Amino acid sequence: MNIDKKFLKQAVKQAELSLQKGGFPAGAVLVKDGKVISRGVSLGGILHDPTEHSETSSIKKACKKLKTTDLSGCTLYASLEPCLMCFSVANWSGVSKIVYGCRKTQHMIGMGCYEGENSSTEINKLNRRKITIEYLGDFEVDSLRLVGDWEKGLVK
Repeated sequence: MNIDKKFLKQAVKQAELSLQKGGFPAGAVLVKDGKVISRGVSLGGILHDPTEHSETSSIKKACKKLKTTDLSGCTLYASLEPCLMCFSVANWSGVSKIVYGCRKTQHMIGMGCYEGENSSTEINKLNRRKITIEYLGDFEVDSLRLVGDWEKGLVK
């Protein structure tokens, strides 16, 4: 298994953990030099904090652990395509690469999981500092299943 798949699989495991904790099923892992620096789950609804997405959580934890706001050389692995807020935090913190495993769908946008049709890839093209953004769909079915499980929980 290549390195990106290995860490993306861990991000999907974080999404499962997030769902188990009652959060939204998104997970993230932040890696530097082949080592996990931090992990994040999406507990914004539980913590009453709209910024507590898995990606921002992992970035904040990494900055505290490394005692820096510069995460140059780090890769952010996200189970779902990061929203604009998470992309912006990655950009401001200097994350070099984002690898995500599930594209946002029209259904997710309609449910309010994303702020709309915008594209961080397109915004990235306009930024001075570019982040390498890669979609790796090996775990997309797993991530969509978790989103479906979360959605069923909302209906109960």
